[in-house]
Amino acid sequence: MEIVKILGIGLISVILIIVIKQYKPEFSVYISLIAGVIIILLIIDKITGIIGLLTALSTKVSINREFLEILLKITGIAILTEFAVSICKDLGESSIANKIDLGGKILIISISIPIISSLLESVIEILP
Repeated sequence: MEIVKILGIGLISVILIIVIKQYKPEFSVYISLIAGVIIILLIIDKITGIIGLLTALSTKVSINREFLEILLKITGIAILTEFAVSICKDLGESSIANKIDLGGKILIISISIPIISSLLESVIEILP
């Protein structure tokens, strides 16, 4: 039950942060970062399993491997962006969080251009 571990780490981290903020507020950031990294490490084998499954399915169905790689990159960018935005918001830096969020969105759009252009070409071929 990975979810129990994740919830446990999250709740223990929150309790530690609340207690430590009273005495050393600067250490609460480190606890938050460490908890986030531990949670990511707990789910990394699930992520690799999902990537392996998607790769195997793409070879069976003959999906363009480039598109699969793009989708995985987009997912990674979205997850990392959300992680960074959450940390910035926890630190009270919402303006930096908004800029990281915007940067992530722009990167996702720029990476997805091959998929968008392929989709538009398919639509143009279908239309009379």
